[in-house]
Amino acid sequence: MTTRCGFVAIVGAPNAGKSTLLNRMAGAKLSIVSPKAQTTRFRVLGILMRGTSQILLVDTPGIFKPRRRLDRAMVAAAWTGAEDADITLLLIDARRGLCETVRPIVEQLARTRRRVWLVLNKTDLVDRQALLPLTASLSGLLDVEHVYMVSARSGDGVDDLLDALGAAVPEGPYLYPEDDLTDLPDRLLAAELVREQIFLQTHEEVPYAATAETESFREQPDGSVRIEVTIYVARAGHKAILIGEKGSRIRAIGERARKDLSRLLGRTCHLFLNVKERAGWDEEKARLRAIGLDDAS
Repeated sequence: MTTRCGFVAIVGAPNAGKSTLLNRMAGAKLSIVSPKAQTTRFRVLGILMRGTSQILLVDTPGIFKPRRRLDRAMVAAAWTGAEDADITLLLIDARRGLCETVRPIVEQLARTRRRVWLVLNKTDLVDRQALLPLTASLSGLLDVEHVYMVSARSGDGVDDLLDALGAAVPEGPYLYPEDDLTDLPDRLLAAELVREQIFLQTHEEVPYAATAETESFREQPDGSVRIEVTIYVARAGHKAILIGEKGSRIRAIGERARKDLSRLLGRTCHLFLNVKERAGWDEEKARLRAIGLDDAS
């Protein structure tokens, strides 16, 4: 029996739906999702079996013009994911089309001369007649092997894309056990699910000025796990917002993150959150390493 295994990177502008597509393809929540742009901060690997093929899906941060050390590390992680892949999926929000955030990504991919498949996402939200001109414009700037039209939210077109990827990845042995879902450590998953709730339950600048780190992850005698996560925020005002009146907001964040984590890990989780003010955390090398990013000077 011939087996296949290969890396498939999902790249695109912020909020194109990369994490939603990864989760849809993997059939599990591996990458956090929110309506806000720049939610994903580091490479997330989803391990998917399709027939006799193992597809290693790499969700990358949205590519944008960086300003902080954190931003530079995120963009570097995105391009590293693309460079290491056998196939790169260029994910485009079909509603926004070839906008100013997409054009530099297309131009960079054109210079790399890598295998690129064009995937138009959110096609259920646009007039189908607008998709052909968009495809022609993108294909004129970049040599793409295939074009797929999908809705990551509803799943339309995703099975066809997966079947094609399963047939296209290189022949070779599996790199991970067949029942693995991701290579992310449970500690990092815990911190990410807390950060997802920060994005979903707070507004304005708070999600971008906060990070979460797992300080302790201890197995309990009854098979459950006790997890302590610290949330670092840039300003005292952000700390007050996260805690909420009489601790209501931080309790809600912890409760929803705990339920998601228990479901993902398949066991009871006891989650304890602490909020600390730490100005300039997004410029600290140690903080970036703690959240899974290599330093980008």
